[in-house]
Amino acid sequence: MAAMTTDTTGTAARDEAPRPGGPADSPFVRACRRRPGPHTPVWFMRQAGRSLPEYREIRANVGMLESCRRPELVAEITLQPVRRHRVDAAILFSDIVVPVAAAGVDLDIVPGTGPVVAEPVRTADDVERIRPITRADVSYVDEAVRLLVAELGDTPLIGFAGAPFTLASYLVEGGPSRTHAKTKALMYGDPELWHALCARLAEVTLAFLRVQVDAGVSAVQLFDSWAGALSEADYRRYVLPHSTAVLSGLADAGVPRIHFGVGTAELLTAMGEAGADVVGVDWRTPLDTATRRIGPDKAVQGNLDPAVLLSPWPVVEAEVRRILTEGRAAPGHVFNLGHGVLPETDPDVLTRVVALVHELSARPADGS
Repeated sequence: MAAMTTDTTGTAARDEAPRPGGPADSPFVRACRRRPGPHTPVWFMRQAGRSLPEYREIRANVGMLESCRRPELVAEITLQPVRRHRVDAAILFSDIVVPVAAAGVDLDIVPGTGPVVAEPVRTADDVERIRPITRADVSYVDEAVRLLVAELGDTPLIGFAGAPFTLASYLVEGGPSRTHAKTKALMYGDPELWHALCARLAEVTLAFLRVQVDAGVSAVQLFDSWAGALSEADYRRYVLPHSTAVLSGLADAGVPRIHFGVGTAELLTAMGEAGADVVGVDWRTPLDTATRRIGPDKAVQGNLDPAVLLSPWPVVEAEVRRILTEGRAAPGHVFNLGHGVLPETDPDVLTRVVALVHELSARPADGS
């Protein structure tokens, strides 16, 4: 792992002061760092995806995993929403199972279903088969990030990975699950095996994020999509140590770390302790309430309900105004959705939301 922590474009380069106008001095990174900027930055989870006709066209007849392994295709898809919507950050087009596939897990992303694992994890031998990854295992991600950094200029690029709990759930269940029953059965019934699995996944995730940081991303986001299925006590016992291992492992990386989950209202305090600089909040919790739970030393990200975007524009505008008002309670606010863009969303509405957020949150030239 240590060999992956340094690079001429990685941590060492980030120790220098950010150049004026560069990605590290962008409205997005400034908000993540709890520093004032010219406006509240905005980007959308799943902004590069099925809501864009140009995405559907370029992805036609190309499987999801294959798409993630073609650097030029990844770069083009990542850039599409930046061109169209003028968002304040790009997020790398990929999938949370890409690193576990690189680690030797036999899986596929089935259209209409999601990741499907050929042999779900059941034993210690299954865990041992998940091998550590190197930069060479995900060289296509390294290449895609470098292409994007060169193309994006002053616009920051967000790298991302799935958190150990969410990855473990896919591997144990064999695919998506509404109840996570098999996951919880293993977690409660064999804690030693559970922690071994999550520790291995934390190692893989950290290595995957290090590749992205060393290639030049300006921030990273750790997605724990299914953490909301747990109580706070279970989260602290079975999940928090492993998410902390990933986030604390990037403490020297010189980039903001974002931590996001769905249905995590009762977990926000614990998630804030995991080591991120920014905590993503879904639409169920007002941002001012979330800030009180997370603490004054974290920025927040969120949290428009994605379904609101299907409503008439006056409804969308009112909700955007409400979220910006609630976000002022936080020391830093990145406007986003409370989860990903729905496929049926009109892209023009997203473009209008970006413009509205910028207009409503515009600050004097000195950023005060």
